[in-house]
Amino acid sequence: MASFIAENFKFLALFFKSKDVMIFNGLVALGTVGSQELFSVVAFHCPCSPERNYLYGLAAIGVPALVLFLIGIMLNSHMWNMVAECRRRGIKNCSAPATFLLFGSVVGRAMVAPITWSVISLLRGEAYVCSRSEFLNPLSFPDVTHFYGPNVMARIPCKDASTEILAFREEARRRLMYESQFLGWMVIGIVALTIFLVKCLQHCCSPLSHHQEAYWAQYRSCENDLFNRTAEVHAKVLAASNVKQFFGFVALDKDEKEMVHDYPVDETQPSPQWNEITGVYLYRENKGFPLYSRLHKWAKKVIGNDLATDNVLQIFEI
Repeated sequence: MASFIAENFKFLALFFKSKDVMIFNGLVALGTVGSQELFSVVAFHCPCSPERNYLYGLAAIGVPALVLFLIGIMLNSHMWNMVAECRRRGIKNCSAPATFLLFGSVVGRAMVAPITWSVISLLRGEAYVCSRSEFLNPLSFPDVTHFYGPNVMARIPCKDASTEILAFREEARRRLMYESQFLGWMVIGIVALTIFLVKCLQHCCSPLSHHQEAYWAQYRSCENDLFNRTAEVHAKVLAASNVKQFFGFVALDKDEKEMVHDYPVDETQPSPQWNEITGVYLYRENKGFPLYSRLHKWAKKVIGNDLATDNVLQIFEI
C-alpha cells in the first residue's frame, strides 16, 4: 500500500509539471480513475449500520477528493509564485484582479482530480448506495406492506442482508444506483458547460490573436524548460566549485567534468534578481513589442531598453 501511494505521488507530480494542459488534465483524470477503481476493490467496505453508512459513504467520496485537491494546490508552481508575490509586496499591494484570476486558474487545475474522483464514485454508485440506503422508505416499493426501520434498511448494500428485505433489495439497489449515476452525469454536464463558457470568455476577452497566444504558450514552455535545465547545471557547477574549495578536490565523473569545464560559474545571482523574475505576471507591451514573462522583462531591462510599458492587459502566465 505504501508503494502504491508513493507511485501515485510521483504520478501526480509528473502531471502537475506537464506543459500541455490537455495532456496534463487527461493524465490526471486517468490516474484518478485507476486509483478510484483500486480503492473500490481494496478499501471500500460499507459498514451496513445506521448513521455509519451515511458518514462512511460521504467520507469515501469527499475525503479522497479533498486530499487530491490539496495535492493539486501544493504541486502547482503558480500557487507559490502568487504567495511569493503577496509576501514580497504585502497583501494590500497585490493586484486583486490578478490574484483572483491566477488563483482561479490554480483552483481550476487542482479540481480536475477531485471532480474525476467524485464523478467515478457516483457512476459506480457503491458509496451512494451505502450512504442513502437507510433513508429509503420500504413502503414505496411494490408489494411491501410492512415498514422497516433504518437498522434493517441499512443492510441493503450488504450480501448478508436480512430476509425481510430480500424481496425488494435489488429494486432498492437499482433505484439508488439510478440516482447516483444521474447525479454523476449531471456533474459531468455542468463541468463541461462551465469549461466551454470559460474558454469562450477567455478567447473573447483576449486582445491577442490566436497565433500570438499560441506563440506565447510555446515561449513560456520553452523558457521554463530551458530555465530549469540551466538552473540544474548552474547549481551543480556552483556546488562542485564550493566542494572543491572546501576539500581541495571534487569527485566528478567524465560528463560532470566536461560540464564544469564548459560552463564555468563564478557566483550566484543576488536575491533582488530572483525577486524580479518571480511572482504573478501580467502580459505587458513596451511600445508595441510584447514582454512575455518576468524574465523577458528583466532581460530587456538589463540590456538597457526603455521599459515604460503600455497598458497592462489582463492575461496571465498560466
